[in-house]
Amino acid sequence: MKRFIVCRFSRWVLSSLLQHSVSIARISVILLALEPTAIPAVAQSLAQEQKSTPVIIRAARLIDGRGGEPMAPAMVRVDGDKITAIASSLPVPHGARLINLGDSTLLPGFIDLHTHLTGRSDVHWEDALVKTTPPEDALWGAHWALVTLLAGFTTVRDMGPDWPYTDVALRNAIDAGAVPGPRMLVAGAYVSSTGGAGDALQFSPYVQVPLVHNLADGPVEIVKAVRTNFKNGADFIKILATGAVLSKGIMPGAQQYSDEEMRAAVVEAQRWGRDVAAHAHGTEGIKAAIRAGVHTIDHGSGLDDEAIALLKTHPNTYYVPTLALMAANLDENRPTVIPPAEMERMRQLRAMAEAAFRRALAAGLPIGLATDAPVIPHGLNAREFRTRVALGEKPMASLVSATRINSEIIHWQDRVGTVEAGKLADLVAVPGNPLNNIKVTEQVGFVMKGGVIYRSELSTGAPTRTE
Repeated sequence: MKRFIVCRFSRWVLSSLLQHSVSIARISVILLALEPTAIPAVAQSLAQEQKSTPVIIRAARLIDGRGGEPMAPAMVRVDGDKITAIASSLPVPHGARLINLGDSTLLPGFIDLHTHLTGRSDVHWEDALVKTTPPEDALWGAHWALVTLLAGFTTVRDMGPDWPYTDVALRNAIDAGAVPGPRMLVAGAYVSSTGGAGDALQFSPYVQVPLVHNLADGPVEIVKAVRTNFKNGADFIKILATGAVLSKGIMPGAQQYSDEEMRAAVVEAQRWGRDVAAHAHGTEGIKAAIRAGVHTIDHGSGLDDEAIALLKTHPNTYYVPTLALMAANLDENRPTVIPPAEMERMRQLRAMAEAAFRRALAAGLPIGLATDAPVIPHGLNAREFRTRVALGEKPMASLVSATRINSEIIHWQDRVGTVEAGKLADLVAVPGNPLNNIKVTEQVGFVMKGGVIYRSELSTGAPTRTE
């Protein structure tokens, strides 16, 4: 009886908060004080209530992700979880909810192609297997998922957890509505050679971690690793083609997997209708991965003219750099768990990585946007825009990279990436105009995912309902 009364009271609170444009993220905190066990049912009820009412969003301008001139002013209608109309002026039907975002820019929800949401950010990944547990990593994953969503990134490609398949569990919990977070595609576990960039067993060989079997050497073991990851829920495969910066293993410039090993991963993934993403810093490893047919070259620090020419003859392979993390770690005095030797690796690689990005820009390559968070702190994902613009990319091109191009890379262009009728209502808004000041992407004040509002700080006055 008590829970029934609390739930009824919670629903009344929810309805009142919804009318005043309070986001689900803040509402969840309020509900904790009322009845924690009621949160899932009541929050789902709120989401359904939001979706049942037509929503009209008005903003000073719209950048729809396709690269054309912004629409100014702009209105977008949302019915349920879909965008149903876009125009400079739309009728506001009886009973609709009108949200006025004032002098803001509305955009498609951002997409980050390289995150690691699960795990503690204060533990270096090579220490995680002896200092953390899978449940702890999963719980932190739920926290970082919300942080990422509130930063305006409504979709992420998660590139492998310390504890295998905690990312699968997080994706499933988000999809089921148990926790708020971005849409996720997940790798399940790294596929790395022994002693390579993804070998987290950096401790005494007499210490065994029986739950972690992500090391694969030779084509036969790699095929088995690919099959195992897909069996356990992975959406794609991540291989470590070269050494890494944040690793005690093989140096970043060295090729880790042979051409034959990389090709074995790609062939097996293709049998499942899936893609392979390759962590690749070194130039020869990048070229080998492109020839093997991987779908993305992540980091791509040593991308040279020959590699660019190869990419142009392999249109299904994309360059996906991660650049802001270097400025965040090398130029700013922030606490870090990165060992000094690995910071030195980053310092040595920086000029090469930035030159590779400028080379790709000059060549007109389609470029994906990614961050490698938490190497740059979760929630600061939009710093990637600022970094790329400083390196010569036009603001509109940077925004298109994080929206339309990224949606095409993950094969979700039919549902996200642009603001078009029929697509999912994943929308964000920033104050002012990011084409004039790209840094406003770091001040996201409105987030909608699938028609549900998770953040709303830009509304001018309470949203109105037409009667």
